[in-house]
Amino acid sequence: MSTLANQLVVVEREEMARGIRLLLAQPLITERGDPAAFEVVRRRKEPLAKWFDYTCGWSLVVEPRRGYARLVKVRSTADASRPARRPRAGRPPFDRRRYVLLCVTAAELTSVPMTTIGLLADRVVQAVAADPALESFDTASRRERMAFVDVLKLLESYGVLAAVDGLTESFVDTAEAKVLYRVDATLLMRLPAAPVGPSRLAVPVEEVPARFEELLTELMRERRYGTSASAGQTAADEAFVVSGTRRNLWLRHSVLRRLFDEPVLYREDLTEEEIAYLASPTGRQILRRSAEQAGLVLEERAEGYLLVDPDALATDSRFPDDSSTARVAALLLLERIADAPGGATPEQLAEAASELLRRFPRWAKAYQAAEGTRRLADDAVAVLRDFGLVRVTGDRVVARPAAFRYRVAGTTTTSAAVAEQHAHKEDGGPQ
Repeated sequence: MSTLANQLVVVEREEMARGIRLLLAQPLITERGDPAAFEVVRRRKEPLAKWFDYTCGWSLVVEPRRGYARLVKVRSTADASRPARRPRAGRPPFDRRRYVLLCVTAAELTSVPMTTIGLLADRVVQAVAADPALESFDTASRRERMAFVDVLKLLESYGVLAAVDGLTESFVDTAEAKVLYRVDATLLMRLPAAPVGPSRLAVPVEEVPARFEELLTELMRERRYGTSASAGQTAADEAFVVSGTRRNLWLRHSVLRRLFDEPVLYREDLTEEEIAYLASPTGRQILRRSAEQAGLVLEERAEGYLLVDPDALATDSRFPDDSSTARVAALLLLERIADAPGGATPEQLAEAASELLRRFPRWAKAYQAAEGTRRLADDAVAVLRDFGLVRVTGDRVVARPAAFRYRVAGTTTTSAAVAEQHAHKEDGGPQ
């Protein structure tokens, strides 16, 4: 009996760790999209919800009957490194137009359980026309229909829309396409992660551009911490803002959120209070225990902290990775950046990119045109910055400590071989 009990404890611990990492990589898991992952989260929903609330201050909602689990990952700062992406070759990010259509379409879907693509497009046309701040939506334009389809495909991938009859893509060719949708308005309402709804700000539309940063901060305000005074707070509320309990809660959540969301955490990016918290016996114990419970390996360095997932479950993005030209170029340029004592200049990076394109003429075809070397260097730097491997200081790109994990240590495998292999893939060779 004791052996069976021990085995059950081990299974529960392993499933907890797996559930944590799956949710870190996919904050929205649907039964239709990933039944195995959803089943793990469904079985351990209560301990998982408690873990995320205690460790990161994030809420987890699991709806077994509706078939989804939603982890609301709130960040203290805005992050543009993971934009919505179009479901097409290269997966380019959404532009401003698509974000506008996404917001308007989502608003129109909140009150309808079923709709067709034509009726929904008409509702969007009317809603946009009623708002003088928005550009009109013209379904006669193929470009507009394509943008609308990108929005609908994104909502389909979230499980908000389900095509009961017809194909969404058919709307690109004709505005007369017939597609019937089932709408999950409850799930739609779960998608926003901002603690404060935009409608609660009640700001005149003409003031939004000038006050955008202020409004963004207000959207992310979490009153549970009392970290800053809100409009209308009294002097007594101000005194409560600095209470030790709330301050310690905020320190724990602010640090662990960043570490579990972006596994490289540098001391230079932390406040003095956050550094002191991590150095305290309580902070160190919580950090180590949380990493162990999630099945992650914690590395503590003089420069900061790093979480490593041996099974690569907890990340939605990897480096090194040869899935895109920019990521291959990022690996190839990283050593050049690391070798520059004061950082690499844009001219040096453009020259390095030009050298790569000359060495591998069949590779990176999209960058072979005019200004291609500059674009390739910029895209590679963006990849490295998103992974916390470089920072941009003035006009220079400077390697951060984690970048030196990727230095070439021998001659058996070189980064140039990666480009050759990637070029071979682009030409249709064996993968």
